[in-house]
Amino acid sequence: MGKTKHDGPVKLPKIPDPKLWASWLPLGIGKVKPKHIRDTAKAVWENKDNLPYASRIITRGVCDGCALGVAGLKDQTLTGPHICTTRLNVLRLNTMSAIKDDVLFQDIAHLRTLSSSQLRKLGRIPYPLSRKPGEKKFTRITWDDALNKIAKKIKSVDPKQLAFFLTARGITNESYYVAGKVARFLGTNNIDNASRICHSPSKTGLKRSLGIGASSCNYKDWIGTDVLVFWGSVAANNQPVSTKYMYAAKRKGTKIIVINPYHEPSMDKYWIPSVPESALFGTKIADDIFQVNIGGDIAFMNGVMKHWFEMEEENPGSAIDQAFVEKNTNGISKLKRHIHNQDWKTLEKSSGLTKERMLEFAKLLAKSKSGVFVWSMGLTQHRFGTDNVSQVANLAMLQGFLGRENCGLMPIRGHSGVQGSAEMGADPFVLPGSDFDEKNRRRMEQLWDFPVPEWQGDIVGVSLENAMLPAAHERKLKLFYTSGGNFLETMPDPEFVMKCLENVDIRVHQDIILNTSTLVDAKEEVIVLPAMTRYEQAGGGTSTSTERMVYFSPEIEGPRIGEARSEWEIYVDLAKRVKPEQAEMIDFQSAQQIREEIALANPVYDGVQHLQNKGDVFQWGGAWLCEGGICPTEDGRGNLLPIQVPELRKPEGHFYVTTRRGKQFNSMIYSERDPNNNADRYDVLIHKDDAREIGVSDGEAVVVYNKFGVFHGRAKYDRTRRGNISLYWPEGNVVIPKGVYEEHAGIPEYNTAVIVEKADTYHAHKDRKYVERRIEELETEIS
Repeated sequence: MGKTKHDGPVKLPKIPDPKLWASWLPLGIGKVKPKHIRDTAKAVWENKDNLPYASRIITRGVCDGCALGVAGLKDQTLTGPHICTTRLNVLRLNTMSAIKDDVLFQDIAHLRTLSSSQLRKLGRIPYPLSRKPGEKKFTRITWDDALNKIAKKIKSVDPKQLAFFLTARGITNESYYVAGKVARFLGTNNIDNASRICHSPSKTGLKRSLGIGASSCNYKDWIGTDVLVFWGSVAANNQPVSTKYMYAAKRKGTKIIVINPYHEPSMDKYWIPSVPESALFGTKIADDIFQVNIGGDIAFMNGVMKHWFEMEEENPGSAIDQAFVEKNTNGISKLKRHIHNQDWKTLEKSSGLTKERMLEFAKLLAKSKSGVFVWSMGLTQHRFGTDNVSQVANLAMLQGFLGRENCGLMPIRGHSGVQGSAEMGADPFVLPGSDFDEKNRRRMEQLWDFPVPEWQGDIVGVSLENAMLPAAHERKLKLFYTSGGNFLETMPDPEFVMKCLENVDIRVHQDIILNTSTLVDAKEEVIVLPAMTRYEQAGGGTSTSTERMVYFSPEIEGPRIGEARSEWEIYVDLAKRVKPEQAEMIDFQSAQQIREEIALANPVYDGVQHLQNKGDVFQWGGAWLCEGGICPTEDGRGNLLPIQVPELRKPEGHFYVTTRRGKQFNSMIYSERDPNNNADRYDVLIHKDDAREIGVSDGEAVVVYNKFGVFHGRAKYDRTRRGNISLYWPEGNVVIPKGVYEEHAGIPEYNTAVIVEKADTYHAHKDRKYVERRIEELETEIS
């Protein structure tokens, strides 16, 4: 942990810099770009029935969108107001009224014809609901009926047949903590959270390399660093407020590099609405983009290190920070031997980049005195995601970009609650304060005064699959309790996921809105519980940002929804009904009481108990983790790890495929058209030369398929890496294989190989023998 304290926010320069302008035409007229003014006006119109409350949420609450940590209209990085369209889109979830009874209690068959976007617009869930197999409508039930049914089922099953899941949708640290404690109180370790499908490899990779499980630096460190690298991260789209930090960095002379298979328009140029100069003329962001193959990052990084070691042989000290490596790391000799054995032909083929391009990047980093590496799901959503992250840590350690100003490693979080979820213990591999190991388990047993199960809990994907186990199996999932989340639209192979959901005895959906998963049958009963938002939670709540800032978001006065309750209160009430004789062990009376216990359970959160008013915030771990190069590992040193290049088999005529986000927040889609490239949700982004080789014209109907599924869309010529295509998520999940999890972190694989074919050719030979033979002959799997 570091001793230096964060010293932001800083001011933006007042004098414009035309060299950075993206266009001399005001407001980007005629450009494909987000329409911030229109979207703001739309948000005002959508919230017109509750504008005073909406205004209080924006100006007083901590953003429940991404994890940049904007409190009210301010943050800890830059002075001035901050607002983005993502936050405005999410705002309506908090201000809309309850679903009307005539809509809520209509035939379930009709509700199933609606998309999740349409279901979301119906309104908030007003009170507990029930639906059993064969029933055509939901039935209103009381809280007592609902919780007693759930408690009775929990008592009747083996704790290994019970699983909890919490999304990142505005959920507070208090709710995560109580959920984690309740799960263990009820005897199960099957509890997981939304980071399992986004950043779980970031934690495992950073933990084994550096002993840390979070960003080592701050957003403020972007501003003035020599080089800022975005790796598989489209921050301009997923965390729009971050573009203001990129602008500030450019004004300080920072070079911004993007490494991605797709030449992302929003990382090229962006019109930043909260910076007048940029709002008018836009800002050039990326100085260079390295278009790697999907899955080719490890090969690219091995190539960069190979150049560095060769440069060191010719001129010692020219490429690697030898002093930092000798003082603060282990494994340099082993890493050097490993890199020496890499051959350029393999590295070029796997990465998709030439030796010369790798040298350009190697020289840029070698000449830089400071650097910050930022990454997202482009690195993590692979079966080798942890290796990707450890490889980035290798680069940072070799350059000494760690534990000091303008340096560091940052897994940028896309959801406001997700950083705190595991730190609170809502994770099968984690208890508050540390990993799920014997020492920490004993520590928590002393604090909680009840035994913590010793057995290893399952990740959420495995828990869902466990619903398909034989009835007598000890891990057969019989009760699945999910706080938010829509697995039909987040997990690979939606058809299989639906079968899993249908095969659970009782499924509990604790949420603020309906989604398509809520409408799926269960074997015995589906129970829906109405939850409050973070702004309605009595006593307020806290959330932890990407940069480890713990913010207090106060309860905000305004209308309340029917019988909705704070999420942590629901968990406590349920636990007391399951084990009334031990109720005092779990009986939290206030959010403040929870924060006081969090401070004891997770020592780095000591200080959270003092957050009680609007604007209260502290940063755990100081400004920089691993300050001075000292890591929280057993010997205080970072571990340089030799990472093998994964085998990527892509036969001739096949494409690597990855998933992409458009105008959406997680699986909540806000527009059928991507504002950054004007693509439709069913467009297949493909390089024009690849498309022409297979006889496909721009806009022509195509079929993307493999043995896992079939996707019908339209070709859109775009700046993808040749041999790589992008499909929108979750629509493209139909071709992603189920049951493929990363070895260390358990994240599902969201990349595979596919055939792309003209739709008329595909349908002319649509008998399954043709399709299966094509797949078998050309080996579409990446193995």
